[in-house]
Amino acid sequence: MTHVLGQNQYGKAENRIVRVRRDSTRHEIKDLNVSVSLRGDFEDVHRTGSNANCLPTDSTKNTVYAFAKQHGIESAEGFAALLARHFVENTERGVVRSARIRIEEYAWNRIPVANSPSPSGSSAESGHSFVRAGQEVRTTEVVYDGERFRVISGLRDLVVMNTTDSEFWGYLKDRYTTLQEAYDRILATQVTARWAFGFDGRDGQEQPGWNDSYQEVRRHLLEAFADTYSYSLQQTLHAMGTRVLDHRAEVDEVRLELPNKHHFLVDLAPFGLKNENEVYFAADRMYGLIEGTVHREGVTPVIPVS
Repeated sequence: MTHVLGQNQYGKAENRIVRVRRDSTRHEIKDLNVSVSLRGDFEDVHRTGSNANCLPTDSTKNTVYAFAKQHGIESAEGFAALLARHFVENTERGVVRSARIRIEEYAWNRIPVANSPSPSGSSAESGHSFVRAGQEVRTTEVVYDGERFRVISGLRDLVVMNTTDSEFWGYLKDRYTTLQEAYDRILATQVTARWAFGFDGRDGQEQPGWNDSYQEVRRHLLEAFADTYSYSLQQTLHAMGTRVLDHRAEVDEVRLELPNKHHFLVDLAPFGLKNENEVYFAADRMYGLIEGTVHREGVTPVIPVS
């Protein structure tokens, strides 16, 4: 019985890439998830194991990063078209007959800078601090025992990034330490924050303005992240919690969980390119997880460790 090799394709899926444009103090970022899929003359690769017509998926990944450096990324569509054309027209022996590029783009908004109005009178925006758009979830937990309330508000999936003003060096080193000291790095995290109120409802105590309080706590978390020149994510965590307590009298305790969303510089030297803190591999696993609580002196913490 004769067997026929049907439709087939291959490539490198979900290449996570962050491109930072640094030609002014107002940085621009493009955050993409790029998947490459090639179709063409690959029958022998499947039938006989000959790789003569096989462009390695690792090469397609390298092309994505190198093109980000060489051509920049003005739009997802333009970058995809550039890549697709390259794979079809420039792969040796014309073995690639079609290329499919799928891109997911993750939007970021600039974090407003406190006490720095723009000439138009509106709040100025940071040149290098961003908050990811579209994923944040507001949370609350209310417990009532018949006498008093316990209210814990919060948020999760608030993704933030500083493209500079972050270092990490001078740490303990042992025989297993390979991490290189960093004096200018990307600092990014996906914030889970919970905060407990002094309100308990006894003796006719008036409730805080919950919506206004939420927006203000969120604002101070973001401003602290943007304003802190960070030597560690632990330092940033403390600054965020402290800023909330300094500015919001209704809050007694803040607990933060901050996974370190690592961004590693891509080695472009094999392609004759210099990477000047511009092209990064955005890793989603594994990650450092920094957790901590900041509370007022004399207050017993009530937020449980998750």
